[in-house]
Amino acid sequence: MTDDKSAEISCCGPDCCSTGNASEPEICTTTSKITPKNRFDHFLARWGVNRMGHRVEPGLYRLGDPTPDSEVFASANYTLSFDSLRSALDGRNAWILVLDTKGINVWCAAGKGTFGTDELVRCIESTGLAGIVRHHKIILPQLGAPGVSWQEVVRRSGFTVEYGPVRARDLPAYLKTHTATAEMRRVQFPLRDRLVLIPVELVHVALPAIAAAIALFFLAGPTSALAAIAAVFAGTVLFPALLPFIPTHDFSTKGFILGAIVAIPFAVSFISEPVLPVWAKTLAAITSLFIIPAVTAYLALNFTGSTTSTSRTGVKKEIFRYVPVMACMAGCGVAMGILLGVSRLIGWV
Repeated sequence: MTDDKSAEISCCGPDCCSTGNASEPEICTTTSKITPKNRFDHFLARWGVNRMGHRVEPGLYRLGDPTPDSEVFASANYTLSFDSLRSALDGRNAWILVLDTKGINVWCAAGKGTFGTDELVRCIESTGLAGIVRHHKIILPQLGAPGVSWQEVVRRSGFTVEYGPVRARDLPAYLKTHTATAEMRRVQFPLRDRLVLIPVELVHVALPAIAAAIALFFLAGPTSALAAIAAVFAGTVLFPALLPFIPTHDFSTKGFILGAIVAIPFAVSFISEPVLPVWAKTLAAITSLFIIPAVTAYLALNFTGSTTSTSRTGVKKEIFRYVPVMACMAGCGVAMGILLGVSRLIGWV
């Protein structure tokens, strides 16, 4: 295999890991080589292009020249998850069982249940894995643990589950002893991991932000347009970068704090406007102090699903507790902004 396509994946077909009746399910072939095509796919995934289309065919994959005694690893069918695993296994002969997680990464799919007990058991059965390997053991990524009941997997399939390290890059060291160090088990969220989240969130709100900035430019001037851009920039770029350094535990209150800091220069700018009457520039300053923190806090909530620093229960509490506050602040700010705009149109300002 020398061309990029064959070095990447020899595709199995749509029924490789399904509930179909194929008596001999096809086994796919892959390598550890990450091609330029793969890297371009990763780039598009990071930027949210074709967001749910970055997936590989579910099923059983042959990496290298595995034997019935070779290790079996489980992965999601999200391309970044699958590519991270196979590249970490460079030089090894192994089997990779790819679950149908609908193109979602392991951790998120575990939370949704698609990287779960039922899907794992179904894939074991549909690929005929029991007749391919002798040891009946599957190594799962640690972040898949919330979705998988190992007791049920053993009872229903006869396969035991071994949880590997959090990060695929730690697999070579882990496989020497099959014992994870404390560092391998520790979930981290360093600056690099936070920064790679920015593009997809930025792309998601780019068009509404540009539209709002253009509208504000013509209705309220360049400062208001810049304030709209600053609110989005704070919520999608500054927030993940500064996350550990902003006090408070809840992402919402962190967003409020960051948004307030960003809003202060704009409030001062409006207060210092010499042309406007006192009531108008005061109202403009208050408007920025209401809208910018609300927008920043709302955008900050999007990052709750990107880190293990939060829990599903905690996120629900945040939503019910703080989203009404955000809505109230944004609503009041918009109402004051409309009042200012109408006042300008009728000549009061």
